[in-house]
Amino acid sequence: MKKANIFVKTRDVFGRKTKKGKKEGLVPAVVYGRTEKSKSLWVKAYDLKKLFKEFGESTMIELVIDEKEKKNVIIYETQKDPLSGDFIHADFFQVKMDEEIETAVELVYIGEPPVVKEQGGILVKNLDEVTVKCLPGDLPSEIKVDLTKIKTFDDRICIKDLAISNKVKIDIEPETVVVLATPPRSEAEMESLEGEVKIDVSKVEGVEKEAPAEEENKKEKVGEKK
Repeated sequence: MKKANIFVKTRDVFGRKTKKGKKEGLVPAVVYGRTEKSKSLWVKAYDLKKLFKEFGESTMIELVIDEKEKKNVIIYETQKDPLSGDFIHADFFQVKMDEEIETAVELVYIGEPPVVKEQGGILVKNLDEVTVKCLPGDLPSEIKVDLTKIKTFDDRICIKDLAISNKVKIDIEPETVVVLATPPRSEAEMESLEGEVKIDVSKVEGVEKEAPAEEENKKEKVGEKK
C-alpha cells in the first residue's frame, strides 16, 4: 500500500499577514499532539487536495517539516471556504504508533443494489461515517459498503457486516443498520403527495378571522361617516 506523506514548511506569520501566502497557493496549518508543542505550518493547497483525493479524509500521514523533521499524524480537522470550497486551514494531530486513536472514518458505498435496479426500490443510507478506535498503523482510510448485497427489501447491511480488520473497533451496536432499501411508493401514495394542501389560517396562532357579520357592520359604519 502506498504510504501517505505531505511536505510542509514552518510558518512564522499569522492572521492578516497570511494573505500573501494564500495568494501563492499556500494553506495555513498547525500540528499538535497530547504532549507536543504546537507548530504553525504552510501546506500547499495542491498537495492537500491530492492527499484527500488519493487517501481520503482518514489515513496515517508522514508529515515532513522543512524537509528534515518527520511526524506521524492524522488530519484532525480542515476548514473550507463556503463559496469556493477551497481549503483555508488544516489541523494535523501527531500520534504515537503504540497508542490507540479514535477518529471518524468515511463509509464509501460501492456497487448497485439489485433491488433498486430491478424493483425500483429506494435506497436508504443511515450513516456517512463511523467512529473507529485502533492503533494508527491499522487505521483504514475508508470503509467500503457493498450495495450489491441488497437484493430484496428484507436485506440490510449492519455494522456487524462491514468488512474491517479485527484490529479496528467500532463503538456502535453491531445490529445498527447502515443501509437498506424500501419499496417504491404506490400510485395512491404519489397522488396524495401531489394533492393540494389547504390550510385554515383562522386556526393559525396569531391570526384571527373576522366573522362576515362583523365585516359588514364595519362597512356600514364607514359609509355613515361619509
